[in-house]
Amino acid sequence: MYIPYEFLGKIFIYLVLFALAGTGIALLIGAYSFKKRRIIFPGFVLFTLYLFYSPSKLLCRFFKIRENLVDDILIDLRNAIMLDRFVHTKENRVVFLPQCMRHPECRARCDPIHGYECKRCGKCDISKIYEAADMYNFKVFIIPGSSFVKKIFKEYRPQSCLGVACYNELAEDMQEVSFIPVQGVLLLRDGCFNTKADVEEIIRKMEMCDV
Repeated sequence: MYIPYEFLGKIFIYLVLFALAGTGIALLIGAYSFKKRRIIFPGFVLFTLYLFYSPSKLLCRFFKIRENLVDDILIDLRNAIMLDRFVHTKENRVVFLPQCMRHPECRARCDPIHGYECKRCGKCDISKIYEAADMYNFKVFIIPGSSFVKKIFKEYRPQSCLGVACYNELAEDMQEVSFIPVQGVLLLRDGCFNTKADVEEIIRKMEMCDV
């Protein structure tokens, strides 16, 4: 049986070029939306950049653009298109915080389902977030990893979600829970230990729901 390798090779090259062109267009539109705070074709941009996430970062690297721009675009667009639904969700609202925000001397116990149980000792910013969460009817979970998110969703069934994480995780995590209204806040200082978050921004997101 004759196999037209040359023809198949041409099709493959055309598909690669088409994908690169689409990714480039999505990056340009997303960068414009991110810079101007004006949303254009959010569905196309989100779908394309998630589908070609790694190639998008390679394109940024090739043109000497910071790779985190891809994550910025995904997070910013997701926040924008989900904001209205997030604000108007009244029940079962949760906040997911990474365990790396804990103070180095934290003695909180880690529950196998709910994550770390904060003692509100005041040594880190988490206690401030808990105080605001009590005021605005949010439940806070301090989680060691994404596997805890699945357990919490299964038991608590959140109707909206506010997540805090680093560049490497937030865009992906927001996509995974996008079946409910979600908002994301990037860590100011990332890493795996003693990280820092924009507490005022986290509280502002919760306060917006007090309508």
